[in-house]
Amino acid sequence: MEFPKDFTAREKTLLGDRFEELYTYATAQPARGVTVNTLRCTPDWFAAHTDFAAEPSKFCRTAFTTAADFRPGRHPWHHAGLLYAQEPSASAPAALLDVRPGMRVADLCAAPGGKTSQLAAALQGQGLLLANEFVAARAEILRQNLERMGVTNAVITNEDTASLAKALPGQFDRVLVDAPCSGEGMFRKEAVAAAQHSDALVAHCAELGAEILENAAALLAPGGVLVYSTCTFAPAEDEAQIAAFLARHPEFTLCDLSGCGFGRPGEENRAPAGFAAGCCRRIWPADGGEGHFMAKLQKAADAEAPSPPKVKPPKAVKPPAEWLEFAKAYFPALVSRPLAGAGEWLLLPAPGSEGLNTAKLRIVRGGVLAGSVLKKRFQPAHALFMAYGADCTNREELTLADPRTAAWLRGEEIDAATAQNGWCAVLVDGFPLGGGKVSGGRIKNHYPKGLRNLQ
Repeated sequence: MEFPKDFTAREKTLLGDRFEELYTYATAQPARGVTVNTLRCTPDWFAAHTDFAAEPSKFCRTAFTTAADFRPGRHPWHHAGLLYAQEPSASAPAALLDVRPGMRVADLCAAPGGKTSQLAAALQGQGLLLANEFVAARAEILRQNLERMGVTNAVITNEDTASLAKALPGQFDRVLVDAPCSGEGMFRKEAVAAAQHSDALVAHCAELGAEILENAAALLAPGGVLVYSTCTFAPAEDEAQIAAFLARHPEFTLCDLSGCGFGRPGEENRAPAGFAAGCCRRIWPADGGEGHFMAKLQKAADAEAPSPPKVKPPKAVKPPAEWLEFAKAYFPALVSRPLAGAGEWLLLPAPGSEGLNTAKLRIVRGGVLAGSVLKKRFQPAHALFMAYGADCTNREELTLADPRTAAWLRGEEIDAATAQNGWCAVLVDGFPLGGGKVSGGRIKNHYPKGLRNLQ
């Protein structure tokens, strides 16, 4: 492919004879793949049961490469939140963060949600995930994806990172900054990235990345870990960015990523003298994916810890009788869970979110939407079935081979074989596809119109 002239001139100056080697793509087509949602299944189960070609990725243990013509968004497992369509090398940054159940984790540039869903899966429903996206329309896409993946412990915000840092200083054990960037690593995948490239764009993105890094540092607790990543090759956004950050923040240490098992070391001549660029990691086109840069930073355990802001306890919502009747019948494990109001809806708050100072933040969703009371009856939300459908007491069990699966995803009524009259969860291979209502041996389809497979 033909690269932008300013980009080519810069890279040939930096790389010399290595330019042709590193910018040679293994295939003409962009790499395609999926990342498995381990809230649903293990990578081993996925590999053993998938009905399409998928090979384990070298970039992340939960990622797989797929054929160039495979469209995962049409597959029932996509609708069931079992997988996320993600270019294989894009799965690398989140895996480097070493998230464990029980942690508090923040993803500051989260949409559309691929890396965020990886962080949620690593938490396994324990701990808290703050997923932030500055652009409102993209924050809505993020919400839809995390809902599809069955994430129950996420607070989704639509904020600038400075507001988050002010409200939640020192509150997180792990922070991911997948920074907005000039997109040089996406030239093959997205033609617009090459068309809009300029030195001015690189400079703007470097400035924005520096600002977000500052706020990420403020959000991180002493001893916490921050991973910074981009999908660009520009030194100002990569090695030089991290070198400048460390010069401003002696309380941070650069972690060595040389043992991560993929990519190549950062480049010494892309940063000030004395910066250990080799501790960073780069993925070049020649490495089998699109372009990425990653750096892992740890905050000193004895760094100053800010005093957490005082948080007003959330106002409790008395559970309506209609909800209690519904929950006892279909989701008994949820009966004792606290509820919050979300306009006319009832919400199951993300566990642990009650301690967050979110009063002045724009919250897109702070847990799982349960449903609403209409005409003295409880109407469950799609999100409730996506999060807890596998635990529903009344289930319709489908398989990939069952023609009712495709019919369901088209929005059609289907015959009931295992579900009894009343509300039921509809599942494929044991994974939720939403909910419906059974009457007379037929299931009325409540799958949201905007999510259906109409072709």
